[in-house]
Amino acid sequence: MNAILYHGQPNGPSLAVLAALGESGVALECRAIDLLAGERHTIPGLTETVMRDMGVEGEGPVLVIDGEAMTESVFIAQFLDESGANTLQPKDAYAHWQMLMWCRRITERCAPAAAFLGCKAADPAAFAGANLEAIASEDLRARWAAVRAGDFPEEQTADSVSKVTDAVKMVDDQLADGREWLMGDLTIADFETYGWLAGMTSLLPDAFAGKDRAAAWMERVRARPSVQAALARASATNPETVWAPGPEINRWG
Repeated sequence: MNAILYHGQPNGPSLAVLAALGESGVALECRAIDLLAGERHTIPGLTETVMRDMGVEGEGPVLVIDGEAMTESVFIAQFLDESGANTLQPKDAYAHWQMLMWCRRITERCAPAAAFLGCKAADPAAFAGANLEAIASEDLRARWAAVRAGDFPEEQTADSVSKVTDAVKMVDDQLADGREWLMGDLTIADFETYGWLAGMTSLLPDAFAGKDRAAAWMERVRARPSVQAALARASATNPETVWAPGPEINRWG
C-alpha cells in the first residue's frame, strides 16, 4: 500500500488527523502542503480525485492511498485508527454511535463557524496566492472568493460566535461527571473537537470564560505526545492562527 498524508498547518482538521496518526502507530509518509496557496488542489499522482474535489470539509487534509484521494478528517482518523492501534473508537455499539454523533455536531456546527472566524481574523493577503480555477467544488470556490473579498456578514459572524460558544459549553458540560476525555476514554472526538477549538481561545476568550473543565481538557489534549508531535510539524510560529476556508455554514441552523 502506497500511502501519503498531505496536511496543512497543525490546526483544525489537519491537527486532528495528525494526532490520530500519532496515536495509531501507523507508519506513513506525511507531506506538508500550503493550503493557502491552493496546493491541496494540485496534489500530483492522483488517479481518483472525487473525494478531494467534492469533500465537504473544505481545505482539510488528504490521505492518498494508491492514487485515491481520501478526505474528511473524522473518516481519515477512523481509517488510520483501524489500520493501527485501534484505540480511538469505542467498541460498544452505542458508545461508538455517541462518538460519531458528537463528531458530526462538531464538523457541521463548530467547524464551519471556527473556520469562518479564523479566516475573518487573518490577514486578507494570505488568501491571494491560490488559483481558484483549480478548485473543482463550486461551493468551496465561492467560500474562497468570499474570504478574498472580505465578505464576512455581521449576521454570519454572530451566528459563528454563538456556535463556537455552544461547542465550548458542550465540552464543559460533558466533563461535569469528572471524566478526563469526552467519551470517557480518549477517542477521535477529543482530537476533532480540540482541532477546531484550539485556535478559538485567543479569538473568543469570552466563550471560554468560566469553563474550567473545558480549559483543563484542552491542556490534557495538547499535552498528548501525538498532539505535540503534530504541532512540531508546524512551519508557522502560531499554527493555530492559520486558517483556510472550511466547511460550508450549515444552512439549517
